Amino acid sequence: MEVSNSNQVVLPSMSPDEAIEQIIGRFGWSQFMQAILVSIPVFFDAQQTFISIYADAVPKWHCNTFDTSCNPKSNICKLPRSSWSWDEPSHYSIISDWGLECASSFITSLPASSFYIGSLIGGFTLAILGDFCLGRKNLLYLSSLIMSLTALLTAFSTNIWVYSSLRFVSGLSRSSVVTCTLILLTERIGKRLRGQVGTTAFFSYALGLLSLPAVAYANRGSSWRILFLYTSIPAIFYFIITYFFVYESPRWLFMQGRDKEAIAILKRIACIEDRILDSYLSNIHERQEIPKVHFYKSMKDLFKRNWALKRILAAMVIGFGVGVVYFGMLLGVGNLDFSIYLSVIFNASLLIPSNLLTLFFISRWKRKSSLFAFCTISGMCSIICVIVGKGREGIQIGLELASFFCSSLAFNVLIMFTIELFPTSVRNSATSLARQAIALGSVFDPVLISIGRRNEFLSFGIFGLTMLLCGFFVIVLPETRGKALCNTMDEQESKDSTMV
Repeated sequence: MEVSNSNQVVLPSMSPDEAIEQIIGRFGWSQFMQAILVSIPVFFDAQQTFISIYADAVPKWHCNTFDTSCNPKSNICKLPRSSWSWDEPSHYSIISDWGLECASSFITSLPASSFYIGSLIGGFTLAILGDFCLGRKNLLYLSSLIMSLTALLTAFSTNIWVYSSLRFVSGLSRSSVVTCTLILLTERIGKRLRGQVGTTAFFSYALGLLSLPAVAYANRGSSWRILFLYTSIPAIFYFIITYFFVYESPRWLFMQGRDKEAIAILKRIACIEDRILDSYLSNIHERQEIPKVHFYKSMKDLFKRNWALKRILAAMVIGFGVGVVYFGMLLGVGNLDFSIYLSVIFNASLLIPSNLLTLFFISRWKRKSSLFAFCTISGMCSIICVIVGKGREGIQIGLELASFFCSSLAFNVLIMFTIELFPTSVRNSATSLARQAIALGSVFDPVLISIGRRNEFLSFGIFGLTMLLCGFFVIVLPETRGKALCNTMDEQESKDSTMV
């Protein structure tokens, strides 16, 4: 760097991506506040994702008579209704509220399945909007607001069909929340702290999940409808108020040719002297202009370029395995012989240390080796959990928690890895595809958990085998730790070719 007599800073030639990297490389107060504001939507997303643990729970019951005709092992569907009662008020969950205790497993699992199917469909259909139409910020807030409004309406459901339909819409709308949050975080941060700042979303998710049993326990004698009201109304107010304080990704704005807006945001978040900042901005425009990428060409490149296709397929296969274990362990807490409130807290508490490990070591971990290790350990613990069998509850629960802990670490690393594997032009779409592969894995969990009540291998055994097999696909992916983000497919391909 040189300074001329006119106090003008003369910079060496650099690409637009390098100039942006220099501008946002220093982490300042403005970037910190933006990271907090952008991470909070994931807090509310976690609540809506696992609210069915309580709202759809099968309540415990007791006999009204003390004779051989009714005992704790009896099938309540074969008992006179007057011979037994729910331990909680009938409005405790949808099962007792609508008299679904004898309904088929298809009916009782329909709301949860509808939510995850909606998440799966939404991820494939809405992801492109974040890359080409709405941008990261608008898609994040639109998705979050619709999710929360739908949750509010869910509190007024009149039957299982209306309830399931609204849960489907909620899942459809929330499908882009985590993806947009992570991308909006990482695209405004330099590569030095990109991984650490990205983990704030994971912490927010953990806190949201931990808050859910607290809210449910505080209202344990109330209707399941109250739970939806208490988790949706604060979220609605948050999204309306903070929308005007969150900035769009300057990288995405440059890709859309909206240079003035991008420059204005860079000036707000930059932590360097104005004269140096102006020189960097001048460097972006005078030396090289970032081309605007069109939707059809970009998506065609994602699936027709061999290197991109190999990466997205590998990320999706790994994501499927992670999703099977990650959501399977959380959704299966109802099968544990513990309080449903303590079970969720116990499992969710593991997210805090897993996120702390990710925060402090993401800059040191090689993406490939760490992801492979976490998948392997998680899969093995899940399989050993079946081998140990019942009668050794302490060891079994310890293995179960260890498997979930490693799957959580694998989840964190996979998302950050996928973000780094693809350029700005398709980053939102590619990351969302990986996220939806995780959601696809969760679709099978309710069925496996139900079958696993009779044969544990068909739940935890399949969880472990799936994770082990899918983890091997990390071998085909390149290492991305410490690498700068690219903007276009051509730039990414050129960069990769020079590294071979």
